[in-house]
Parts: sequence; structure tokens; C-alpha cells
Amino acid sequence: MTTSPFDFDRYDHIRPILWTGDTLELLDQRKLPFVVEHVSCTTSDEVAQAIHALTVRGAPAIGIAAAWGAVLGARDIEADDGEAALMKLEPALQRLNAARPTAVNLAWALARMRRVLATSGPDWREVLAREAQAIAEEDLAANRHMGALGAELIAPGSGVLTHCNTGSLATAGFGTALGVIRAGMAQGRIGKVFAGETRPWLQGARLTVWELQQDGIDATLIADSAASHLMKGGLVHWVVVGADRICANGDTANKIGTYQLAIAARHHGVKVMVVAPSSTVDMDTASGDFIEIEQRDPGELFGVGGHRTVADGIQAWNPVFDVTPGSLIDAIVTERGVVLEPTAESMRAVLG
Repeated sequence: MTTSPFDFDRYDHIRPILWTGDTLELLDQRKLPFVVEHVSCTTSDEVAQAIHALTVRGAPAIGIAAAWGAVLGARDIEADDGEAALMKLEPALQRLNAARPTAVNLAWALARMRRVLATSGPDWREVLAREAQAIAEEDLAANRHMGALGAELIAPGSGVLTHCNTGSLATAGFGTALGVIRAGMAQGRIGKVFAGETRPWLQGARLTVWELQQDGIDATLIADSAASHLMKGGLVHWVVVGADRICANGDTANKIGTYQLAIAARHHGVKVMVVAPSSTVDMDTASGDFIEIEQRDPGELFGVGGHRTVADGIQAWNPVFDVTPGSLIDAIVTERGVVLEPTAESMRAVLG
């Protein structure tokens, strides 16, 4: 499969993570779209808190932030080599890892930091910083490649629906599923973009449509519950989403609501594309049955924007992810290639 060149930079203006050399500056996604403000982190525990609080969110972005968190955690450690430093740094790495348990990129990035640190010499601090920078640069390059690969699957003039936020805000830049949409728009393949609001944090309403607006891409916001009706009208040809963990058989954990979109899509003859870097693929987990689903504070369901809309004494259930079976997915796009109609065998053929 080949990819056509186009102007990536035209649709790539946002950077949620900035390393200054002294601090990690995180674009506070809780305050978008009306307040553009950065949170400065100077310790690994501040990074862990920012990840847990959704100051920074999106599986690739979480991994990148955690890598820089490891760099910050090493700042006050005295050690002659990386192996000795790793022993002292391990408690901070574990606290970072516990900040969001479902997204595999977090553990993947910290495992990379551990590996390079364990084999480094007296220059272990520089080695650690170079690895964090490499993780960020590789993510951006992967996103641009995935955007081109995914766009080639979409017939010209198609309507697409996306869920949650999978753009520059969720990655080093350009985005995963939103990267496919950006590439598809640049190539004239996508005629219309729809974005679900994505309750309860409204990542679609607050973040996705804002991102697309920054790039001059018109997007139509819909209530999550309007998706099936939209599909029935023939306005959507692809559901394009990201992932927080993809299992060896193609089962995919993503933002809560993705599973029901996939069910509705199959009923209406709409195709489903999952776009994620290979770092999100967990070939050691056989199926979605073994994924830990993060439960967040039920209070997140009790209001919007800090304003309570639910009576006192009401109980709530708030899983933040669901698992879409690989059998409901038409294509998984990674920087290493495209898996069509994923199974354990087709996943191994592309991803090893």
C-alpha cells in the first residue's frame, strides 16, 4: 500500500506537550476550548497527578508525558550509572504507571525508559532525556504515516463519524483517528465530518470540534445518542476512532461508547476503523476479556461543567472505557501496516 504526499503542516498546528529543558508544560485540556492554559510540572508526581486528573489525556500523549515524568523523577537522584539510578527511580515510575491503568502506552513508554536506563553508564541522565524525546518524535512521525494509510481506505466524498478526541491533543501531534480525518480532508476523500460529544467529559464537544476548527475543517457535533439515527440516514460511511489498548485478537479498548457505535455501524453497513500506533497494541493480552476497565468517580456523571444536574442521593456507574470485539472492526491502522478484518492470525501477520 502506498501513500500520497500532501501538506501535513497545514493540518497540524497544536502541541499539547512541551519540554522546556527544566519543566514539562502540559496544555490543560480540562479548560479547553475557552481557556488555553498550560500546567507546569517540575516533578514526576506532578506529572502523575496531571495524567490522573486528565490535564493531559489520550493514550499516546499519556505515554509521552510519563516518559518526561521519568526524566523529572531522575533529577534529584544521585547514581554512578543507569542501573543504580533505576533502582532509586522505580517508586516514581510505579506511581506514574498507576495514574491510568487501561492505556497501554503508559506502561509501554515507562518500559522503554527502564530499558535504556538499565544499560546506560555515567551519562544516564542524557540517555533518559534522549529516549523521552525519541518517543515523542516517533509518535508524530507514526501519526502522519497512519493518517495517510487510513485515508487511502476511504472512498472520495465519504462521511465520517469520530468519537472522543484522538487528535493532536491526544498525541505528540497530528493525531491518530483525527490524523486520518486530517489526511482524508487534505486528499479530498472526506466530504463531511461528524463528532460525538463523548459524555461525561465531552472530549468530542470541547476538544475535537475545537481542534478541527483550528485547522479550518468544518465538523458537525452530534449528541452521542444521535449516532444510530445519523447512520440510518446514510450520512456516515466510516466510524473512525482511536484506541487505548488493542489485544492480540483485535479486541479494542477505547472511550466508553465506542462499542455501541460499532454495533450500530455493523447494523447499518457502516465500516469501523481503529487507528493507533503499534505501542497501543498489546500482543501479550489475548482478548478484551483480560483488559482492566478503569472506573472513574461517579460524580463525573452528576453534572456538566461543574454544575450539578442530578438530584442528591442518585447512584452512578462510570466506566471510562469499553471493549469493541475485533469482529466488529473492519480495519486497524498502525504505522506498521493495516490489519483488515482483524483476527489473531491477521494481527500476527502485520504486528508480529
